[in-house]
Amino acid sequence: MQYFKPPGDFFVGDCMPFFHDGVFHLYYLLDEGHHQGKGGLGGHQWAHASTRDLVHWECHPLALGIDHEWEASICTGSAFHHDGLYYAFYATRLPDRTEHLSVATSTDGIHFTKTSPNPFASPEPPYRKGPYRDPCVFRDRETGRFHMLVTAELAEYPLAGRGGCLAHLGSGDLRNWQHEGPFFVPGNAGHQPECADLFEWRGYYYLIFSHLGVARYRISRGPFGPWLRPANDTFDGPKAAVLKTAAFTGDRRLGVAFLTSEPPHPYAGNAVFRELVQHADGSLGTKFPAEMIPTGGKTIPLRFAALTEGVSWDGSRLRVDAPQGVATAAFDGVPHDLYLTAQVQPEQGTGNFELGLRGSGPYQHGLVLRFEPARGRVGWLRPSSTSVSASRQGDIQEQERAAIYGVEGLDRPFELQIVARGDIIDVCVDRRRTLINRVPELSGDRLFFCCQDGRVLFDCIEVRS
Repeated sequence: MQYFKPPGDFFVGDCMPFFHDGVFHLYYLLDEGHHQGKGGLGGHQWAHASTRDLVHWECHPLALGIDHEWEASICTGSAFHHDGLYYAFYATRLPDRTEHLSVATSTDGIHFTKTSPNPFASPEPPYRKGPYRDPCVFRDRETGRFHMLVTAELAEYPLAGRGGCLAHLGSGDLRNWQHEGPFFVPGNAGHQPECADLFEWRGYYYLIFSHLGVARYRISRGPFGPWLRPANDTFDGPKAAVLKTAAFTGDRRLGVAFLTSEPPHPYAGNAVFRELVQHADGSLGTKFPAEMIPTGGKTIPLRFAALTEGVSWDGSRLRVDAPQGVATAAFDGVPHDLYLTAQVQPEQGTGNFELGLRGSGPYQHGLVLRFEPARGRVGWLRPSSTSVSASRQGDIQEQERAAIYGVEGLDRPFELQIVARGDIIDVCVDRRRTLINRVPELSGDRLFFCCQDGRVLFDCIEVRS
């Protein structure tokens, strides 16, 4: 299921992972034509697959489908289990584009029946009519009361365009809900906080919400805040959209997002799985789930080529020395789709270093991943930015939609993992930060390693098809 998309003109939209009784369920919005279903209203339905080990998956019938003409879209929500019953809370978008809360129940988590009345709740003051979606349900351990967070917008807010919030509803039985006032108002401009996720893990509470597709999180010692923002509050690059999480066997926590498609179709794409990493201060990182790394291919022998002075290769270690200026090496005959691992050991004070995939020529073309220790940045450059002609045209540009910041430890040894598959390239730095990107299809078979103003040792380089 890693990087999965349905066949044809269908895609994976918002993902709603859920774990119960040893089974990891992936409910997701089945998207048609990048939000073009039902005349642009969405036309989404809940698709469903499940697993016990992240390797063997079972595909199920639609968990929630469109059954009536007035259901313009079965929108994002969350699953919950209580007293032997599965609940699927979701939003129904109507043809007038207003959104309302709905629920369905199931005894097996596979076959759901919508309850009546449905929808069961609509926005009330102080919220404006329109946005009212993405219900997320959790239970207060101390009181036993159930709580629901809902994407909404305050009708009156002192700052223009910043009233997007998470509304708060409470219930004693999961059926009768009462409004309890705004739960969280982030103050972001332009859009509401979407697809909330609230959970406790190892002594900390986490609140996740997405703004313009980018999932962000806050930390607290209690389920109702105060919610503190960590130094780095994102999980991945901006192209991994709307991450939501669920528990997994062994006190693990998994997140699932979707990799956005290329403009002009930014909504929906491929499923992206992450495993959460918790640091000593409670902050979070992400890594590849070990079970989902495609490691079955054969090891590729590397054919070394020195493009400049200052590079040496002994069959397992590549040294790239450029105390001033730049030094670059290449390996030829590298497959288009690959799994690459290496131990990277930069010298203190190194300016930046790069790795280029699917390259050709003397570092002329390729997909370039740059590491900048001083900025704590890992990001992709435009494929043309390594060419001399592009440099003369001033076309060396950072792709901010394909970069992460606040990456600590780029000036000390770390492990690098890269998966390249079709137009997807996925990166994991030191098993604690990830970056996924959708890239142009290049056909070169050169793998470049480059360093500028410093020294780097690339050890234990291994490439598998």
